[in-house]
Amino acid sequence: MEDPGSHFSTVLVAAAKLPGVRINRETYLRKALARHCSEEQIKQAIEETPAAGIPLDILEKAANDSIKYETAKVSAASAAAGLPGLLFLPATVPADLAQYMGHMLRVSQKLAYLYSWPDLFSGDDMDDATEGVLTLFVGVMFGAHTATTAIGKVAEEMSKHVAKSLPKKALTKGIIYPLVKKIAGHLGKEMTKQTFARTVSKAVPVVGAVVSGGLTFATFRPMAKKLKNHLAELDMTKPTVRVEDVEVVLEREPSATDYVERSDGDDAASK
Repeated sequence: MEDPGSHFSTVLVAAAKLPGVRINRETYLRKALARHCSEEQIKQAIEETPAAGIPLDILEKAANDSIKYETAKVSAASAAAGLPGLLFLPATVPADLAQYMGHMLRVSQKLAYLYSWPDLFSGDDMDDATEGVLTLFVGVMFGAHTATTAIGKVAEEMSKHVAKSLPKKALTKGIIYPLVKKIAGHLGKEMTKQTFARTVSKAVPVVGAVVSGGLTFATFRPMAKKLKNHLAELDMTKPTVRVEDVEVVLEREPSATDYVERSDGDDAASK
């Protein structure tokens, strides 16, 4: 039997390759903020972060609009996949799973960009750091406490160092990496359960379409809201200074001596 973590990773990578799944950060921010912000504010949000000058209530409205849009799209696609009925289950269920994951990745990117995360895709292929942070985002959507803790650690370091890129070493070799692997395994098991539920819901044509679309609507929106609420609470969303392109290295937890040294330095400065 395939390892649950590897199974999840396979689906995640495949979904990321689907047309329209990758969100262009600049294009999205410009479109999402156009009705509420000035050109100067939008330009600053793109060049720096939305936290540099966009009020949180505007970011929340844009986030809710994106969640509503993605929920409608994924529900319609799920309902369409339920139309053929039992005869076409072997083909429709994998396709439904892929497009469901694709919309989770779409809404994750949109929410991340609104709440001051950097561009997640820097090239044609998804690197390990991007796969790691997307795994954590999906984990938050599924209610995994470990994922919320891990995202908080990554965000804390990025905010502390005013980073403009993902902390690749932390996500692929540092203390976050084991958490990513653990969450991927958990999500692989949850995905198997959801696949079974979708198979049952699609067994009857037309009726299956209604049930499948309704099931997707009932689950996707609350999951996206979980991610939005968590990202909105992070320090990264608070007003910040101009960003610098630095690489964050998070390979160990701060020790007591770190704080002692910092305290000594402060005392010396005050003298």
